[in-house]
Amino acid sequence: MDQLSKSQANYVPLSPITFLQRAAVVYSDRTSVVFEGIRFTWKETYDRCRRMASSLRSLHVSKNDVVSVLAPNVPAMYEMHFAVPMAGAVLNTINTRLDAVSVATILKHSEAKVFFVDYEYVRLAGDALKHLDDGNAPLPLVVVIDDIDAPTGIRLGELEYEQLIASGDPMYPPCPLHDEWDPIALNYTSGTTSAPKGVVYSHRGAFLSTLSLLLQWEVGSEPVYLWSLPMFHCNGWTFTWGMAARGGANICIRATTARDMYRAIADHHVTHMCSAPIVFNILLEASPAERRTLAAPVSVLTGGAPPPAPLLEKIERLGFRVSHAYGLTEATGPALVCEWREEWNHRPAHEQAWLKSRQGISVLTLADVDVKDVETMRSVPRDGNSLGEIVLRGSSIMKGYYKNREATDAAFRDGWFLTGDVGVIHTDGYVEIKDRSKDVIISGGENISSVEVETILYRHPMVLEAAVVAMPHPHWGETPCAFLKLKKECEAGSIREEDIISYCRNSMSRFMVPKKVVFMEELPKTSTGKIQKFLLRETARGLKVTETQGKNQVAYVNRNNGHGQPEAQKQVLPFSRL
Repeated sequence: MDQLSKSQANYVPLSPITFLQRAAVVYSDRTSVVFEGIRFTWKETYDRCRRMASSLRSLHVSKNDVVSVLAPNVPAMYEMHFAVPMAGAVLNTINTRLDAVSVATILKHSEAKVFFVDYEYVRLAGDALKHLDDGNAPLPLVVVIDDIDAPTGIRLGELEYEQLIASGDPMYPPCPLHDEWDPIALNYTSGTTSAPKGVVYSHRGAFLSTLSLLLQWEVGSEPVYLWSLPMFHCNGWTFTWGMAARGGANICIRATTARDMYRAIADHHVTHMCSAPIVFNILLEASPAERRTLAAPVSVLTGGAPPPAPLLEKIERLGFRVSHAYGLTEATGPALVCEWREEWNHRPAHEQAWLKSRQGISVLTLADVDVKDVETMRSVPRDGNSLGEIVLRGSSIMKGYYKNREATDAAFRDGWFLTGDVGVIHTDGYVEIKDRSKDVIISGGENISSVEVETILYRHPMVLEAAVVAMPHPHWGETPCAFLKLKKECEAGSIREEDIISYCRNSMSRFMVPKKVVFMEELPKTSTGKIQKFLLRETARGLKVTETQGKNQVAYVNRNNGHGQPEAQKQVLPFSRL
């Protein structure tokens, strides 16, 4: 057996780039990308990607050079997922909702050699480049991505995307990949105070993660996929590459408005889409003029925060069939998927929604998933109650944090990747998140899951969005504080703080009841729709509880950052969680 060796015939390094090469042959005339009045086939997409890879090489981009992109879900953004690695380089997609300082920080840390910028973000990119120039950091070569359907002529420098496509070689052979461990993508994530961390994906990890998600989401041949999820987020949860593997049609839209999503679903007969739970609210709150009737069910893969069961019930009534995933940037996107069991079809609707809201079982890529006591690294009992930290291991886990050995070493322990998420394992083996480790509220020795309190708040008929964080308490140490966004139809003053607290007292254990309710027009969110609890925690730290005649009296203490602005208003990079 040991004398049977590898050869070019029986061993090829795994890479999602091969999906496009295959699609150009077996799906050559199928529609690949649709954007407004533009439509490409898979053969045309392959030719365009080879042209761009050729042009990148002519710009002296070489192996492991970083190419950054600041763009919405437009055809160029999709093509860059293939063209950049075909040139041997590493793709860095940048969150379009970051401020100029954050964009500059990423460009500097990644040492981006080329910076592609959609015309809508030229001002943001220009401001970011000024910050780089002020710091004497090398400036990347800038290429503007003009609107392909209706060119604007906006420029930042001399180079433009379609011009590079036109001048590139359509017969350019992709740069050969000799080692599947080579990097394919660099995605940045950060907490509230730390410098951004660059998560590096390998070709192998991206390939395997793509296949496992296609299998577990049961994506068949010729899907029509709506890009409601930003491609800059974990490379679109690998579905940028996955649609090429299945010969699907990529329906690109610039913004996830209710009108654009419903129109695209109706006009193109969309079969699949991904989104954070916040997109459900956009669809649910759409006006009659914005809505279109779904001709057939649309499969939706959601992640970003544990979706409350009541929210799942509402969105499924519209014709969306929801599957729930859990993951993070460091796991190449989704790591757990809530696979549906046939026997659950006979359960009541509310129980089905709860089962579906669980994070589920590991994707096929992972070698293992567990919930452990991180002090001892022992597994917790599989009883659905014992809390521990969710840990992962497998080929889809990141190579590590770019230029950050300390953070990489801290993330890996005893052969596991530590997620920082607190959860339980049920008797059926399904994992359920209870909280981020820093979001568990400890009140008088009792551990309170903010997710459980939020789930109950979401059942209130007037609540659209809910977030629960800890606030200081003079006796219990800390206690829950609820931040709520009400539905559009709710008139001002139609519900009071006392009404919500009374509702909670009738719906949960007394120690879990929020001592303060704050109504907000909008809850702060990341670009992927996850509520930014760290901002709400900062606000809650300015709330002070005192006990007066048996009732909680709450005062607000305005803390600022020295510039007259509340600390909660500071710009930060988004969380790594899906």
